[in-house]
Amino acid sequence: MIPFNKPYLTGNETTYIEDAVSRGKISGNGYYTQKCQHFFEDRFNFKKALLTTSCTDALEMCAMLANIEQGEEVIVPSFTFVSTALAFVRQGAVIKFADSCGDNPNIDANKIEELITQRTKAIVVVHYAGVACNMDSIMALANRYNLIVIEDAAQAICSNYKGKPLGSIGHLSTFSFHETKNIISGEGGLLVINDDRFVDRAEILWEKGTNRAEFFRGNINKYGWVDTGSSFLPSDIIAAFLWAQLENIDTIQKKRLEHWHFYHSELTEWARSKEIKLMPKPNEETNNGHMFYILCQSQNQRQEIINHLRDNDILAVFHYISLHSSQYYKDKHDGRILENSDKFTERLLRLPMFFELNPAEVTRALKTFSI
Repeated sequence: MIPFNKPYLTGNETTYIEDAVSRGKISGNGYYTQKCQHFFEDRFNFKKALLTTSCTDALEMCAMLANIEQGEEVIVPSFTFVSTALAFVRQGAVIKFADSCGDNPNIDANKIEELITQRTKAIVVVHYAGVACNMDSIMALANRYNLIVIEDAAQAICSNYKGKPLGSIGHLSTFSFHETKNIISGEGGLLVINDDRFVDRAEILWEKGTNRAEFFRGNINKYGWVDTGSSFLPSDIIAAFLWAQLENIDTIQKKRLEHWHFYHSELTEWARSKEIKLMPKPNEETNNGHMFYILCQSQNQRQEIINHLRDNDILAVFHYISLHSSQYYKDKHDGRILENSDKFTERLLRLPMFFELNPAEVTRALKTFSI
């Protein structure tokens, strides 16, 4: 069976974990945590980077930093993972779901302004498949209405928008190192702070509401409980695993992009003959090879392709069910029809994508699909 995903190990993960243990500090904010954080700040020009136990935790920190209060509104795409909305719901926010673009699952920047009210506090954008949203339009709206922009860049490591790394454009941003992502640590995430007004408080929230990080830098001679927060920082063992991945980030990215371009070139004629749309090549954005998806004609055709690939020992999977139609949120949604979000829910299919994949095996099987 060709799986949908297979975690890639560089070979140094356990070596660095052993080193972390030998250093005598395996709790948070240790040697490897700081190495990883400096890597992100230096390579991507992030103002401040803090490792977290998950991207969900990083999003929860964003909701806290934005001071979301009961009844305030946050604009979120409906076609996304539940964490994108959940982090703000937990703070008491009212979620205003936005539709996707017609030709890709990202939030439609042209549909955001009509959702803004006097109670709107933030816009959360998701760079689906590692391809950027229209950040120029979104940041212009945020500036006009004095809103906070949070980039959910869970899938977007090493992707750019007009020369700027994703995660460096919004006021806050988050990344995921879940085992399904390009760069992994099993579970794990990253909070990026690009706005000076959030930097100091982010460290406090990260350290259970204490100014402990400042104390260990020698900036103060004692620390205490000064704010709300939680235990958001991961063990240094997780950071050690992540460091082995970061050392090989260019090799990993190069291989995944090779797979992506192979899929696109080999499946173009097949897709045209079946009236199936391939994941489009980005224009002013870059592609990081996080995934390759196709857009089927119907939900039935998608299921037939899934069954066909499974018969050929290949696992392909669909993705999100629109959050506005979820069991939890459907009674809280304002009733607007989100046509494009529902389209991607019903028709999008993701093909296997991982470092050691042979994409030729998948394309050969797809080309025998006859319906």
